[in-house]
Amino acid sequence: MLDHLKKTDPETYAFLQQELERQKNTLNLIASENYASLAVLEALGSVATNKYAEGYPSRRYYAGNTYIDGIEALAISRAKSLFNAEHANVQPLSGAPANLAVYTALLKPGDTILSLDLNYGGHLTHGSPVTAVSHFYRFVHYKADKKTGKIDFVEVEALAKKEKPKLILAGYSSYSKEIDYKEFKRIADLVGAYTMADISHIAGLIVAGEMQNPTLLFDVVTTTTHKTLRGPRGGLILCKEKIAFLIDKAVFPGLQGGPHPHSLAAKAVCFQEALQPAFRQYAKQIKKNAAALCKALLKRNFTIVFGNTENHLLLIDLTNKNISGKQAQDSLEKVGLIVNKNVIPEDTRKPLDPSGIRIGTPAVTTRGLKEEHMEMIAQWIDEVIQNSNDDAKLTQIHRQVQKLAQQFPIYKELNY
Repeated sequence: MLDHLKKTDPETYAFLQQELERQKNTLNLIASENYASLAVLEALGSVATNKYAEGYPSRRYYAGNTYIDGIEALAISRAKSLFNAEHANVQPLSGAPANLAVYTALLKPGDTILSLDLNYGGHLTHGSPVTAVSHFYRFVHYKADKKTGKIDFVEVEALAKKEKPKLILAGYSSYSKEIDYKEFKRIADLVGAYTMADISHIAGLIVAGEMQNPTLLFDVVTTTTHKTLRGPRGGLILCKEKIAFLIDKAVFPGLQGGPHPHSLAAKAVCFQEALQPAFRQYAKQIKKNAAALCKALLKRNFTIVFGNTENHLLLIDLTNKNISGKQAQDSLEKVGLIVNKNVIPEDTRKPLDPSGIRIGTPAVTTRGLKEEHMEMIAQWIDEVIQNSNDDAKLTQIHRQVQKLAQQFPIYKELNY
């Protein structure tokens, strides 16, 4: 692959070669990352990148879109089938633009949105004060119980009645529990609010039947197409037919010019892969691996925020281990275990050096790792945390991690 790049730009080629080697020889435990298939990679690198396609299928502003129309229509059809959705917009460039498009379509500046607090598992685009959307809309946040992860719907209902939100959002980035969409819908109906679910992390689990699907119940659902869905970097909006025009208009021409046709092609491939029986088995194994990793870490006296996991990720409070999230992240990377530092509920530390780390199993499951390997990973995590300043010990663990990684190749056919 990349023969022409190697000749034209050896410096960029060298970085990509090094990145491939890094991915091959490490174990990726970042909950929001995965490995796209070779078919998805090929679509991303296709001639579709040469085309402008402003507008929608059969309603373009440029000529020459006959086949791009076919690609986008295919992606739309497959997305609707996957999620059992009335309408799908496959053009959003990623999750944040998809969320902004929904806000733009359904709300006016200054309107109130009720969403989960970032420190309790919410996402930046759900109203963090460091984001632009927090200046356009008024966000009010509900919380989850730190020990159990349960959302107090009595509190949510009281907040909704008091604050009169125009939109109630159920969506998360470091929350490890199943979501009671019916309760959110009931409360939204009481106050006349739209319902929105951001399922970016759990979309793959939802389409495989491993978690509840809010698409039939909620007004609008957003997701990325990578993470557990295992496709290209991109966004997707699913909604009721009654608001389809508003959503489409907000995406284009409201917030975007032309979509990225090469990404549309890769999304179509991703959706086709997710429709296959093998994907259901993959999603089932993600949850099995997450549960096994959780059990193994609890056995080693790690504090799991919300008690356990019901999806693909774990949020770990490292306070009792006397190490910060940043220190843990850096030490684990030295041995080839890739995680991310993460804030925890009521965190007393700064976001750039918080008290926790977030761990997920989608990527290692793609490589073929099973429950027995989660026990090994938990042991290595424990040893690294205990010996973060012992370079000799870290070198020893690194060799063990690398050996396991090499037993489970990412791309057997891919060699830069």
